[in-house]
Amino acid sequence: MDLLKAIIIAIVEGLTEYLPVSSTAHMIFTGAIFGIQEDNFVKMFQISIQFGAILAVVFLYHKKFFDFKNLKFYLKLIAAVIPALVLGLLFNDRIEKVLEKPIPIAYVLILGGIILLFIDKIFKNPKIEDEKEISFKTAIIIGFWQCLAMMPGTSRSAASIIGGMQQKLTRKAAAEFSFFLAVPTMLAATAYSVFLKDWQHNGIKQKGYELLLQGNNLMLFLAGNIVAFVVAVIAIKFFIGVLMKYGFKPWGWYRILVGIVLLIYFRFR
Repeated sequence: MDLLKAIIIAIVEGLTEYLPVSSTAHMIFTGAIFGIQEDNFVKMFQISIQFGAILAVVFLYHKKFFDFKNLKFYLKLIAAVIPALVLGLLFNDRIEKVLEKPIPIAYVLILGGIILLFIDKIFKNPKIEDEKEISFKTAIIIGFWQCLAMMPGTSRSAASIIGGMQQKLTRKAAAEFSFFLAVPTMLAATAYSVFLKDWQHNGIKQKGYELLLQGNNLMLFLAGNIVAFVVAVIAIKFFIGVLMKYGFKPWGWYRILVGIVLLIYFRFR
């Protein structure tokens, strides 16, 4: 993978990580369309550039993340991320082996889009308008909802936002808590892929950081995270604006349209 392709993937990651459209699906499709060979470094790259997207949330909500007097905020995030850590460690690799294929992901995009068309009508009369009103029980339930994103194409953002709305959060509160929850979730995923997971390279098992030290991989990693950070900052601001004005319908139609186009593309290419 060269620098241009790395930047393209990073732009896709930054644009889609916090939108309810599945960044994983978009990166897989982007790789397939642009002929990016999906070796183990590319897979690790797609996970590890989430670090740049994490920094975008911390940057935009720095007052929240660096308010060390608000201990409950950190404890609620820890409680909410535990389901994903446990279930992800147990099942994520197995699920990806079965479902990380273009056709199933396209179907999941379409199904998720249909759900988003009606989500505003399904969950009415929200009561929780601020993160401070979220209980530990509610945070954990949203954390379990987030685990639905283990199925490629679902979208971590969509799953956690829907979980928040099911727990009576307003659209804005659900979206922002989804952003906050993304930080420990994706930080754990990035750390696991770089420092703990064994990747096959030329028949040899290597850690992610060993892959980064080969060739120009480190440069691609740094460039990808910088691009993902900048683009994610823009995407988050855009998403909140559209969400407050139009709700989830635009994202539902987008998922359906993209899913149909990709289904046709991968069926007949």
